[in-house]
Amino acid sequence: MGQTQYLIGAELWDGLSYVGCVESIRTLKGKTSIEKRYYILSGSPTITQFTHAVRAHWGIENRLHWMLDVGFREDQSRACLGHSAENMAVIRHIALNLLSHDKTKKGGIHAKRLTAGWDTNYLERLLTQSLDPSKL
Repeated sequence: MGQTQYLIGAELWDGLSYVGCVESIRTLKGKTSIEKRYYILSGSPTITQFTHAVRAHWGIENRLHWMLDVGFREDQSRACLGHSAENMAVIRHIALNLLSHDKTKKGGIHAKRLTAGWDTNYLERLLTQSLDPSKL
């Protein structure tokens, strides 16, 4: 982690005090790649706090990706023309949120998704639940 004195535009980030960097080294099939990821930080976290925060962030990202891949087969998507990939990602995220918050059906995201495809009453309930403030 380093202070932000050399970061151009740092004064525009309210509360910014440090920039952290994580370097990942990965060897796969004899080929090594190095990736650096940068994080902007407020306060004065210790190295331990910083590394825990980074791991927690990527844990959430990995769980989300797993849910989208298993529930929606996102990795097999062939949408690639124009903005179709981004548009479908937004639609999948909305669907995942609706299915995740539904407590009326038991089962995983994939099972709930199938049920929504077969049962129009369930689908309508899913789509209108977000309009009811008492369900939030």
